[in-house]
Amino acid sequence: MRTLKLTLAYDGSNYVGWQRQVNGLSIQQVIEEAFAPLDGGQVRTIAGAGRTDAGVHALGQVASVHVDFDHAPSAVQRALNVRLPLDIRVLGVVDATPGFHAQFHATGKAYRYRIATTAVLSPFERWYVWHAPGPRNVAAMQRAATHFVGEHDFASFQPADSPISDTVRTIERLDVRDAGGEIVIDVEGNGFLRHMVRTIAGTLAEVGGGARDPDSIHDIMAARDRRAAGQTLPAAGLTLVSVKY
Repeated sequence: MRTLKLTLAYDGSNYVGWQRQVNGLSIQQVIEEAFAPLDGGQVRTIAGAGRTDAGVHALGQVASVHVDFDHAPSAVQRALNVRLPLDIRVLGVVDATPGFHAQFHATGKAYRYRIATTAVLSPFERWYVWHAPGPRNVAAMQRAATHFVGEHDFASFQPADSPISDTVRTIERLDVRDAGGEIVIDVEGNGFLRHMVRTIAGTLAEVGGGARDPDSIHDIMAARDRRAAGQTLPAAGLTLVSVKY
């Protein structure tokens, strides 16, 4: 059995997320159906490194699949891109170590959240940012961001009804920068809870708007209560940038 590693980019606007679901079309389903003709019509499970939510995008999603055929990786890439819609692209295909699993072998991920602050939003950006017109105190957001770095309990930053009990994660980097009419939040860590990045971004946005103190992050974490943190920002502003192995 041979293992292939795929690197993918996609616009998540028209999908219910990465994972197959009964209530709509997922990225995983589209890729698996495009892959089947390469494998004699057999639908293989293609495992993604991260289960991006509905509307979330990816620049460097990683997936793995076990196959029996001997097609060259470059041929697999070309064949998939011919069959896939234009909002999903295969950036690369390589042979991986036997047994490689995109999700279980990942050691970290990097995400980006974009907040547009201009009075008028470009129609070409509307699916890729959260539009929140008006100035924000980026320096205060940067100060708050320092409190997230390191190993912490992020229970306050996941949905209240989440069944996940192990909520300790490590954030290695969290940068906030003013990109001229846009605030960009880049975060890297060893793993993320559902909605965690979007809720961190929402909390930082409230700090930038003066609704929260930059040094309140410790108390939010200590509360282990979803109600203590800020709003969960819309999915459109979030992109999975890369996966680390």
